[in-house]
Amino acid sequence: MASPGGTAPRPWRARTRAAGYLAVEGWNWLPSLLLALAALVVLPFALLGVALAAVPRVTGALDRLTGAALERAGRFRGTAVPPRRPSGAAPRTVDDLLRLLAAPATKRALAWLGLHALLALAVAVVAIGAPLNVVLFGAAAALAWSYPGVTVELLPFTYVPPTLDPWQLASLAVVLGMVYGAVAWWGVPWLARRVASGTAALLGPTRTAQLSERVEALSASRAAALDAHGAELSRIERELHDGAQNQLVGVVMMLGLAKRALENDPAAALPFVERAQDVATRALAELRDVVHDIYPPVLAELGLGGAASALTSRSPVPCTLDVAGLRRAPAAVESAAYFVLAEALTNAAKYAAASRIDVALRTEPHHGEDVLVVEVVDDGRGGARLDGTGTGLAGMARRAAAFEGALHLSSPPGGPTRVRVELPCGS
Repeated sequence: MASPGGTAPRPWRARTRAAGYLAVEGWNWLPSLLLALAALVVLPFALLGVALAAVPRVTGALDRLTGAALERAGRFRGTAVPPRRPSGAAPRTVDDLLRLLAAPATKRALAWLGLHALLALAVAVVAIGAPLNVVLFGAAAALAWSYPGVTVELLPFTYVPPTLDPWQLASLAVVLGMVYGAVAWWGVPWLARRVASGTAALLGPTRTAQLSERVEALSASRAAALDAHGAELSRIERELHDGAQNQLVGVVMMLGLAKRALENDPAAALPFVERAQDVATRALAELRDVVHDIYPPVLAELGLGGAASALTSRSPVPCTLDVAGLRRAPAAVESAAYFVLAEALTNAAKYAAASRIDVALRTEPHHGEDVLVVEVVDDGRGGARLDGTGTGLAGMARRAAAFEGALHLSSPPGGPTRVRVELPCGS
């Protein structure tokens, strides 16, 4: 029974994908074979110090071939596969070549190359030949029943005793067709899964490499968090010292003058008290601003969507806001997203000469984890760079890195400028 829209049923789609994947692997069999032969020719001479100049070409081709194979395996399995790292710097000496060959990644890549050169064509023949033979043997059975004088050549690649009569020949064709049908229905998907999982196991990152990358990412995230924390403390200290602290010192001085005036002329103390009240009011307002910069109360009251609406409504540049698909995130992540959005809107208003800003906030799944995405697009002059001074982009990148997130910037000259910040919600 067909699925809605006239598409093939899911079992047929899965088996068609499996056969297509194996067919593509068979198509790439010739490059693997040629590269394996080239490696067999070049590497012995390179170990003698004769053909070292040719090794980078071989390793470069191997990196491209294995990277493409790993990507195909990931697409077939429906899993995200990290990109394969290049082999590294070209070997200049025999010792460099020996170290390259001794590397676990190189050994696994060469093992995959050998297996692919030997088996890829065979599995492709099975993937294509099995369903094709179902059709051929079905046609042979029909012809043998319909035309008793048909010859045994109707059964390709099969030895048929010449003593068989047409009915026996037709029955044999039916049995063989059923065998090939079973291979096509169950064997081809199983074979495709084995090929894809073997490719991922040989070429994908090992558990040790993944843990090493995770440690590096955590170390970088910790360093970024410490930098962001230090910068935030310095900013708060500077604002308190230059603002509220000086105001409170003024309040103390005014109250001291008021006290002296009370001892001699009580009427003269009133202006000092009034001035002290005014200064204390300003100090209280500055303290509220400092607290707002630490965690805006609007986030707790309205959530990130409401806080973003308040930010965009105050922007001097007309803004559109899209919060479809936005879900609640931890308070620290929402706070970081709020300040990132505020900085991005400020940048667009101050430097981009934009006439329109489009803001989108959403939650996207990524590797089994929710990621809060802040995307700001303006139609300004473009040309923004992460290493630019005074634009705040570097600070936004550090804030994102503190949550193991990332900032992606696209800003060609002439615009538009697109800032996308990704903040993992599980950090």
